[in-house]
Amino acid sequence: MPTAHNESNKRSIAPIVIMPGDPLRAKYIAKKFLKKVKKVNDVRNMLAFTGYYKGKRITVFASGMGCPSIGIYAYELYQIYNVKAIVRLGTSGAISPDLSLLDVVIADSSYCFSNYPKLFFQDDAKEFMATKELNDQLEQVAFNRQLQVHRGRIATTDFFDVYVSDKDYLNKLYHQAKDPLCIEMEAAALFAIAKHLNREAACVLTIVDSPTDKHNISPKDREKGLDDAIMLILETLSNKI
Repeated sequence: MPTAHNESNKRSIAPIVIMPGDPLRAKYIAKKFLKKVKKVNDVRNMLAFTGYYKGKRITVFASGMGCPSIGIYAYELYQIYNVKAIVRLGTSGAISPDLSLLDVVIADSSYCFSNYPKLFFQDDAKEFMATKELNDQLEQVAFNRQLQVHRGRIATTDFFDVYVSDKDYLNKLYHQAKDPLCIEMEAAALFAIAKHLNREAACVLTIVDSPTDKHNISPKDREKGLDDAIMLILETLSNKI
């Protein structure tokens, strides 16, 4: 049954979903990596596509930016469309000096600076976990593909920290978040929803900003970095289904 945000019927959505923030990135994934693709949503231009990867049916559904936006789409996909697992595909800014541009991160958990979980679920937790089994599968596929990944805690915030000029303030926030690998804007909400609905969730990020690595990324290198993360997710989900 369609919702105010999703015109798909239940049969149009696969039980496994890749969720980039950018609708055009969803279109890119569907066009480049999936076969027999059908567009299943374009309400508010939040594009979604269902197709096949190695014979396995997968949906790519954009989330928009921030916890409130991913909160709407992830909740509806889990609760109304019976989706079993969502893997967020995103970009992130490095906090750890061990990360370089275009490194791939698998989030074990996210420290939450957003009020979303408290407002929606009355959940006062500050850290929300990804599904360990799903992360273990992602890590094994990365190993098999000889793709180096970093795995650990990240942080989710409601603001774009690059715009904050008070670096002492930012450093206090990062310390409060137990010195995360990187920071982004959606994962904690996804993990909180999965927790309360007893579903699976993971988050794979590509580092696109770093305070210690300032070299310019060519469009070709950026595309390869993104494709590495996409392929990691697709290979994992195709084995899982």
